[in-house]
Amino acid sequence: MSNTVSTLLLRNLHDVFGEIDPVRRRHVIDEIFHEDAVFYDPKGGVFRGHDEIDRIAGAIKATHPDFQYQPISPPEEMGDGGRVRWVSGSSGKPPAYAGTDFAIVRDGKIAAVYLFFDDLPD
Repeated sequence: MSNTVSTLLLRNLHDVFGEIDPVRRRHVIDEIFHEDAVFYDPKGGVFRGHDEIDRIAGAIKATHPDFQYQPISPPEEMGDGGRVRWVSGSSGKPPAYAGTDFAIVRDGKIAAVYLFFDDLPD
């Protein structure tokens, strides 16, 4: 199954890094990421392959299990790449932090994701 860059960005945001259930999260990782995919964390981490991406996504979610990621604009696509800007926080409260995910897609699956932290929007 081939996915658009925008669809993959949103699924990564909600169904991978926003998913608390490890079984559902791993199923989506196996579905939307290449086996050799890489996730780049702005704190210096480089996580390669399904197991490492699953591990870091679970660790990040565990630090704030009630946080939800919300796009603040539709994903943008250009060629085989795209980005989505988002905020995250507890439901009903102001966002705690913001970021941008940039992804490179190959053959309908994510090959690389780069996370950038942003200033909170006004």
